[in-house]
Amino acid sequence: MSKIVSPADGSHAPSDVPAVEVFAVYGVEPEVQAYAMAKYSRSALSMKDSLKEISTQKAEKFLNTFYFQYGHRSIADLAHVALAIEKLSILAAIAVADEQRWDGQERSTRYQDFKKSGYYTPDFGAAQSLYGQTVDRLFEEYETFSGKMAHHLAATTPKPEDMKQDAYERAIRARAFDISRYLLPLAANTSLGEIVNARTLETQVAHLLAHTHHEVRHLGVLLKRAATSPAYNVNQESLSKLVEEIRGVSPELGQRAQQELLREVRVAPTLVKYADPNIYEIETRRELRMVAAELMGNAAIEAAPGVDLLDNEPLEIELAATLIYEHSHYPYRQIRQMVEAAGDLIRREIIDLGLRHRGRHDEMLRPFCAGQQFRFDILMDIGGFRDMHRHRRCIQIGQGFTTRHGYDTPPELEAAGAKPSYDAILQSTAAAIAQLARSSSAESEENSQYAIPLAYKKRTLFKMDFAEVVYIAELRTGPAGHISYRHVAHAMYEAAAKKYPALAKYLRVTDVREPVDLLKR
Repeated sequence: MSKIVSPADGSHAPSDVPAVEVFAVYGVEPEVQAYAMAKYSRSALSMKDSLKEISTQKAEKFLNTFYFQYGHRSIADLAHVALAIEKLSILAAIAVADEQRWDGQERSTRYQDFKKSGYYTPDFGAAQSLYGQTVDRLFEEYETFSGKMAHHLAATTPKPEDMKQDAYERAIRARAFDISRYLLPLAANTSLGEIVNARTLETQVAHLLAHTHHEVRHLGVLLKRAATSPAYNVNQESLSKLVEEIRGVSPELGQRAQQELLREVRVAPTLVKYADPNIYEIETRRELRMVAAELMGNAAIEAAPGVDLLDNEPLEIELAATLIYEHSHYPYRQIRQMVEAAGDLIRREIIDLGLRHRGRHDEMLRPFCAGQQFRFDILMDIGGFRDMHRHRRCIQIGQGFTTRHGYDTPPELEAAGAKPSYDAILQSTAAAIAQLARSSSAESEENSQYAIPLAYKKRTLFKMDFAEVVYIAELRTGPAGHISYRHVAHAMYEAAAKKYPALAKYLRVTDVREPVDLLKR
């Protein structure tokens, strides 16, 4: 029997017009769900009828044909999977989250104490003890600074009478962690969860398998294995007890219940199984690194603003400069000068290198996402970068981790009398990192980065539209934010306002020069 539809204007449609039906779907395996949704383009069946018709085997056959053979890759956008990744380094977590279509959450350095987290240890051969001593000392100083800064903040910020003691202590502790996090090394263990579609997961796995660091490549293997192996079932224990109760009443029903309730589920056994290292990325990185070293030579790194809003330029210059940017530690403007001086032939050769190894199904590398009106070359501490990294509507081109740009210093250290010891630990750590990078072990330069504290600065190119400039400026200048990215966001606002003064009034930013009540953060 048809339902009556009442249009917005209050009139009544004929009774034979079907009503719109909207319903949520629950309890379907991701790849089966993807197949059922993809059938909308190929079948008049309803979702309910499609799901009744589809078996796991049918879904696998369909996906093998249309996804892999015909290249209809958007089908995998319909299969969403949830994955937990625990006890990976902060360095690896940055690599995992470096995906525009990624949704996830990571442990917070503001609300969690990392002193007992442990850390990742690569193979340094004869220099192994130096690495252990360096990272252990950073964790010792992290613990010391956390206590010292909590004591200082409590002494200088009395508890209001109307504030509960536990809320006051939480606020003080969070701000102390905000300061002491500068000493956490990239090796520190963290955990994160992600919810991604299968196409993003396949791309992510291929990217991780092609990474420069062994730990990250191994994570690619583990992610692929997690997607194609039986998933963790949170209801396993309770369902097992139910099956045993049913078996006690009827062995036959118990067997059927076991098959239905306890069957193994693999979240993406078909869509991720062919994910391999991205050869396009590996070969292009190798060649562009050589070109970048040749083009820039031994030039000193020129001084540049911490936040530099770049000028518009011809597309070919932007593409060539951005391809080199990722494989150096120079400011964008300095690279652009070299690229402009190199001439058309060299620029086109650089662009050609960026595409020469591209396979049939490879997306273009991220530097080819060009032409945005707002491009900011930003140099900021790694800890603050991790917060800015979450803005995945931006196109982000990141340079590698290094100690060459120096480190940031939270302003509270001076008042607490802790700056001399802070400087001493960071400078001695930089010397140890340089020594580790020169060790004879494989990938020693890459592995030495694990000892870099979050205080050291990292350069990243952020490209975006006007709406994203407004969003970042308004969100990240708020008084509840970390002082590191508050200053960066405010500088982004000032640069945009200077370039487009008529638009400045539309950005509702907070002046970072105004004093902040840390108990209201």
